[in-house]
Amino acid sequence: MRQRVIEWLKQNMPPERVTHILGVEKMCIQLARRHGVDIYQAATAGLLHDLAKFFPPQRLLQMARENGIELDEITSSHPHLLHADVSAIVAKREFGVDNEEILVAISNHTLGRPQMSKLSCIVFIADKLEESRGDTPQLNLMRQVSHENLMRGLRMVCDYSICDLLQRCKVIHPRTILTRNWALSHH
Repeated sequence: MRQRVIEWLKQNMPPERVTHILGVEKMCIQLARRHGVDIYQAATAGLLHDLAKFFPPQRLLQMARENGIELDEITSSHPHLLHADVSAIVAKREFGVDNEEILVAISNHTLGRPQMSKLSCIVFIADKLEESRGDTPQLNLMRQVSHENLMRGLRMVCDYSICDLLQRCKVIHPRTILTRNWALSHH
């Protein structure tokens, strides 16, 4: 399946996004090994996490509605935030993924969710920290911490994302704040 997914990705998105996705897959494997999570599930979720990244807003909204994905004021006005949920639908339809934990990890990789499984935490962290995201002291520290303590890494990644969104004057979805607070209380 992996080769089929890579071919699909190459046909449906720019090369730098494929590089990002392969980086997420690699980091998911590393974190899964370190934290005792099924490596195949982590690799699969990492590889499939961004399938809907370049779907047009109307398609994201339509697929979300058709599949009973909860829409709120923020996701309705910023449909790109739905790409994680819609990517899980595409993983199931296009590639036959029926493992619920993998599908949930794909769905949670952008906004997070309190009470996430270790697998979901890994995909969320890897999406933000894979190596093509940069080589700064701050990113490297978060990578190191994520290997040592998954929940502390998750909290740091949430803080980093929230600060970035604040600096860029972007909307912050409440789920990311709830995820951050949950991680804070569990590390």
